Amino acid sequence: MNEQQNRNVGTPFLEVKNLTVEYFSKKQMVHAVNDVSFRLEKGKTLGLVGETGAGKTSIAKAILRILPDVGARIAGGQVLLEGENLTALSEHDMRKIRGDKITMIFQDPMTALNPVQRVGEQIAEVVALHSTGTKEEFEKRAEEMLEMVGIPAERYKEYPHQFSGGMKQRVVIAMALACNPDLLLADEPTTALDVTIQAQVLRLIEQLREKFNTSMILITHDMGVIANTCDDVAIVYAGNILEYGTREQIFDHPCHPYTIGLFKAIPNMEADEEWLHPINGLPPDPTSLPEGCPFHPRCDYADEKCRQGRIAMGSTPFGHQCRCCHMDQVLKEEVK
Repeated sequence: MNEQQNRNVGTPFLEVKNLTVEYFSKKQMVHAVNDVSFRLEKGKTLGLVGETGAGKTSIAKAILRILPDVGARIAGGQVLLEGENLTALSEHDMRKIRGDKITMIFQDPMTALNPVQRVGEQIAEVVALHSTGTKEEFEKRAEEMLEMVGIPAERYKEYPHQFSGGMKQRVVIAMALACNPDLLLADEPTTALDVTIQAQVLRLIEQLREKFNTSMILITHDMGVIANTCDDVAIVYAGNILEYGTREQIFDHPCHPYTIGLFKAIPNMEADEEWLHPINGLPPDPTSLPEGCPFHPRCDYADEKCRQGRIAMGSTPFGHQCRCCHMDQVLKEEVK
């Protein structure tokens, strides 16, 4: 039994099956997530990679059931957390899970924090919602979490505007981990930060994740972050997963033209090349996705077969999964 087969044995901690998310208005329908499936083991990290608008954040919001009440819906599929279908739960039951079993670090810390409430009180409020105890105990837990993310407990009574961008992101992380969640959804947690602070925040998340054995879904554009943080990787494009496997499989043996294009667009400091090799064209309009493979308008290997029907996910020679009609041809060309 190989590594990929072994990972698929038994009930996974999190399993997303055929998830479909739509945003709609009177005039149009946005197909944000289209029949997405993946698994996540306890204590592991899955990276969702893709261009802006690929549907990565919509996947995370659907798992947490925080899509807008108006104009958005989970149109199909299941989200199973330890075998329990979250999409079938009532809103009352989901409130018990949010902040306790599942939490989310949002991309912009300023929008995640209440500007007129002290940061310590915001952390203590999360703890109070999901545990029993006294006000003093909640405050003490909030102070402990601030200390854990490298912020002095004395800053408990300060407001968000008194913190730098990196410090605000640390507060958001403290809120997310205050109740020792089983699953952490990190939506580009370092995008708004400078490079040195990015490294500190990522290191902090990884340390806390290991301490609490927390599973994580990390959304990012940065392949370097994926390489240093994730166990598994899903390449997302136009609401579809085009390639899915372990970090080693995706980085060592990319099989889909889109995945290969992403790697070619990364600067290679060892190669003597004057220009980068970007992927031609733009992602499709999610209100009018192309028939067949959504990547075919930008793909050098596309033919009539790629334009007909939904392309099935298939196995690669390396043990992971890829959604491409011409995988064998792609691999032959790339080896050359």
